[in-house]
Amino acid sequence: MSERRLSTTRALRRILAEAPALKRGLGITVTLAALGTAIQIVVPVVVQRIVDNEILAPEGVDIGGTLTLGGIALAAMAVAMVVRRAALTRLAVRAAEGLSDLRVKTFAHLHSLSVLHVEAERRGSLVSRVTSDVVAIQEFVDWGGVGMLIGAAQVVLAMAAMLIYQWKLALLVLGGVILYAAMLVWFQRILQRLHDQVRRRVGDTLAALSEAISGLAVVRAYGGEDATVTKVRGVIEKEFDTEVRTFTVGAALFSSAEVFAGAITAAVILVGVLSGTADGTSAGTLLAMLFLVNLLVEPVQTLVETLDQAQSAAAGVRRITAVLDTEVDVPDPTDGVDLPDGALDVRFEHVRFRYPTGGDVLVDVSTHIPPGGRVAVVGETGSGKSTFAKLVTRLLDPSGGVVTIGGVPLPRVRFASLRNHVVFVPQEGFLFDASVADNVRYGRPEATDEEVAQAFRDLALDDWVASLPDGAATRVGERGGQLSAGERQLVALARAWIAAPGVLVLDEATSAVDPALEVRIRRALDRLIAGRTSITVAHRLSTAEASDFVLVFDHGRLVEHGTHEQLVALGGVYAALHRDWMAGTAM
Repeated sequence: MSERRLSTTRALRRILAEAPALKRGLGITVTLAALGTAIQIVVPVVVQRIVDNEILAPEGVDIGGTLTLGGIALAAMAVAMVVRRAALTRLAVRAAEGLSDLRVKTFAHLHSLSVLHVEAERRGSLVSRVTSDVVAIQEFVDWGGVGMLIGAAQVVLAMAAMLIYQWKLALLVLGGVILYAAMLVWFQRILQRLHDQVRRRVGDTLAALSEAISGLAVVRAYGGEDATVTKVRGVIEKEFDTEVRTFTVGAALFSSAEVFAGAITAAVILVGVLSGTADGTSAGTLLAMLFLVNLLVEPVQTLVETLDQAQSAAAGVRRITAVLDTEVDVPDPTDGVDLPDGALDVRFEHVRFRYPTGGDVLVDVSTHIPPGGRVAVVGETGSGKSTFAKLVTRLLDPSGGVVTIGGVPLPRVRFASLRNHVVFVPQEGFLFDASVADNVRYGRPEATDEEVAQAFRDLALDDWVASLPDGAATRVGERGGQLSAGERQLVALARAWIAAPGVLVLDEATSAVDPALEVRIRRALDRLIAGRTSITVAHRLSTAEASDFVLVFDHGRLVEHGTHEQLVALGGVYAALHRDWMAGTAM
């Protein structure tokens, strides 16, 4: 998922396109921001009137007029505050709504990609795309977005008012603003590169932490605590160094805003005093100009403050759009068809598959599995048997050839129908941090408690469920950590049962199970497989012995197929695998 080099402006435009809620009512928000600024212009006008007409009037100070005009200025300030507050609230609400939708959209797109794309990225980095990267965008929109809206309106109105009061001083201010803007453009290019590095470092840190926590048992088993801590510390220090460099540049930029504000103010005072009344610059006019300069400088300073946020947000946008722009390589057909109910046949016709970074993993595979057939897929590690299983479930699409189920080419089958009729049970049954019953319902979300209980009874697992502390309501913990490997597999089998598939694909569900549960699991498997087409990636050849026939893979090719007895008598690849397995079990 490569990141496109979007400029900051284009990145922010892209986020408006991807999160339409941000634009909803934007016209009203901008109008409120402009109105609040326009009301603020009343203040310098009143100041000029107070000084020239009330304080420095030939007949002396008019206290009543001064208080009246001062009251008008205070009222204008209060109204402006309320209006601008309304603009801030509106944009904050829209930001929360739009970026929540963006997070869900990014997450959903990740789930629509094939396992190739997901497995090519580190989990922590993917998590950062829908967490910290979106947070960076939201922080900018919540604060910087309003600041930029109000600031833009304030700069335009303040400059217009200055041109009305004293055009020469206004041109002086405009020249300073243009020079400073040119410097900001140069600075933002540097910040853009630095913030891209920060977002990548954050992803690296999350990936390293996720890996270290997930592999905690292995780390402790091999005494790798020190090495792991050193690795994590190194990644965190790299993120810290990058953030410090970015902060240093941002701080320098922020300080420059203070220098700019002081320089512009001093220049206006100097030129205004020197020009004096010869150019029509009264004391009130000069004070009004200083108020207007402050109104202009304030949003410029806000812009500088938010520029750092904008770069961080743009870096987040680039990482998110890298996900959204990744083409779905295993698409759900828009005009797809549904598979028929019942046991289904599976056919491979000259199927070839190649991973992007290597050669062919499967080469010209052709086979037919009849409805209700019980098939074992065997071969050495790396022979292509797991890829074969992924093609059946359409976790991957072949590079060539056709896979059909129930006579329908898989690319023509709607995902919803495919997931209902073809179920994959991995070697390690993954469970979510929920109850046993809720994990079973992943097979059929609308299943009632009674239907979940019936599934366990059908598989003769009801006594096991009854032995749990809270029965089917027992929480399994993150990744099912509160259950043993065998117990997690029992839940996975119940999940497959309640889905009632026509084709069942298993990655040797008993290969990593404690012996005490193996008999129970095999009994449940026999009930689960009965009447269904089953394809088992077999790590134990006892599974192959009990199958109707066996597919033997070697270096990506289907080299043998037949019953266990036929293949042993053939004396080929399968016979050699079987001899090695028998020798291993005899030891």
